[in-house]
Amino acid sequence: MACDRMLIAYDGSEHAKRAIEYAGRFLTAERAILLTAWEPMVRQAARISGLAGVMQPDWVPDEEVEDIAYSDARKINAEGVHLAKLAGIDAEPRTAECTTTIWNAIVDCADELDVDIIVAGTRGATGLRALLHSSVAEAVLKHGHRPVLLVPPEQ
Repeated sequence: MACDRMLIAYDGSEHAKRAIEYAGRFLTAERAILLTAWEPMVRQAARISGLAGVMQPDWVPDEEVEDIAYSDARKINAEGVHLAKLAGIDAEPRTAECTTTIWNAIVDCADELDVDIIVAGTRGATGLRALLHSSVAEAVLKHGHRPVLLVPPEQ
């Protein structure tokens, strides 16, 4: 299937790697964007301490030092761009800082770029695990309002 713009959500997981592989097999695009959404460390720490019922720390990030979460996101994104190239996709790198949820960052980026399709891998969680852990892929499908290629894990 050919399209003008394709957005591939990539987080470095085996599921995301598999999604790139399938995008290369079944899709072609004039422009492909490989997106890695990331959450700043200060927000991660606040969210985790809040979940644990611990008082949230008064942590102000150092402006001189790059956020390690952003550094990791750039490395993960570069890996994804390389894998896309191996799959026959000339993808441009992109990272997005998420201010609410990862799925929101993906949907917002897809809207901003007006992509024709979003590609993502799924964990394939079922039963209790699916109830306890929200699925980014499922939320993108529900809230994205554009075609989505979801690639399930290998059986």
